Amino acid sequence: MMRDFSDKDRRKKKTRIQLPENPANLPKETLLQLKTAVKASLRDGYLSCPIAWKIAKDFGVPRIAVGAVMDKLGVRITDCQIGFFKVDKTPYSGAAPQEPLPELTAGLCELDAAGNLNCPTIFELARRFKTTPLKASEAANILGMKIRGCQLGCF
Repeated sequence: MMRDFSDKDRRKKKTRIQLPENPANLPKETLLQLKTAVKASLRDGYLSCPIAWKIAKDFGVPRIAVGAVMDKLGVRITDCQIGFFKVDKTPYSGAAPQEPLPELTAGLCELDAAGNLNCPTIFELARRFKTTPLKASEAANILGMKIRGCQLGCF
């Protein structure tokens, strides 16, 4: 189920996340190019997380700058690489989820205790343990940990 990014959603997000309009202090021309690229990349009015990352890479700008443009346009993200924004919040059906590997659990606990459990560190942890960011975030979910700090500014 997909839905529009309404003014109510925008206000709710602003109470949780203080994202400047131009967090990377980009020139107006670059912002216009990003806006054009985001609009051209929309599928059914949504932008997938991997495509947003690609836009940032193609323009050589921080991912948060693409997120700010998305906010300004009222565009919602789909296909989050760590599994956010799913209608059904759990990827499991039937059997109970397996406990994460002890090494991954230790890494997650370390990040959580330090207050550094966020999107970028989930990607680093996944690389370190040769798994996917989605599996690392699922492990955090199983352990009852909350991930914050989306690289696009979505959460």
